[in-house]
Amino acid sequence: MTAEEHARIAAAIRSAEQETAGEIYCVLARSSDPYFFPAALAVVMAMLVIGLGVAFAIESLWLSIRLPLFAAAELLALLAALAVLYAFPDLRIRLVPRRWQYQRAHDNAVKQFLARNVHITAQRTGVLIFVSLAEHYAEVVADAGISGRVKQQVWDDIVAELVEQARRDQLALGFITAIRRVGSLLAAEFPVTAADANELDDHLVEL
Repeated sequence: MTAEEHARIAAAIRSAEQETAGEIYCVLARSSDPYFFPAALAVVMAMLVIGLGVAFAIESLWLSIRLPLFAAAELLALLAALAVLYAFPDLRIRLVPRRWQYQRAHDNAVKQFLARNVHITAQRTGVLIFVSLAEHYAEVVADAGISGRVKQQVWDDIVAELVEQARRDQLALGFITAIRRVGSLLAAEFPVTAADANELDDHLVEL
């Protein structure tokens, strides 16, 4: 995100919160997990299967190879594969199932919701708009004061529009659109009052 995009998002948050006692917080994560260990597990399992296949092939061809040599070759191949994973972080996520990626991103969204104190606003009306780029994942996490008053389909529609705009390389616009829609929901349920105070910072956090 550029400084200009950060400024536009911050302005959108301030504008939305002028109409509501609720609070909106935005977090953008490049990735929600290093994925080294899940990818390494996938590599180990693949190496075991491949090693077993090679052993059967050697046996079927009536070839002979000493067991220590075979084990050493497998170990070297495994170490080489792990070194590649270590050197190329972008490769790791390709070895992790999509469901696992989404679970990691969801866990990170909940973690950020709690870590950024979105859950301790006075009326429990904090809403987190979260995006994790590596997983192509977005989520709106709403506190108890607002979540029960809005149907899940409404949140899903906001997320779907945000993801679509991110896919078009318009992530900043996606955040701004989501902020406006969340702001409208909050304004309808929790209009601004004279005693309202700004409880959370009005900016996008990048991780």
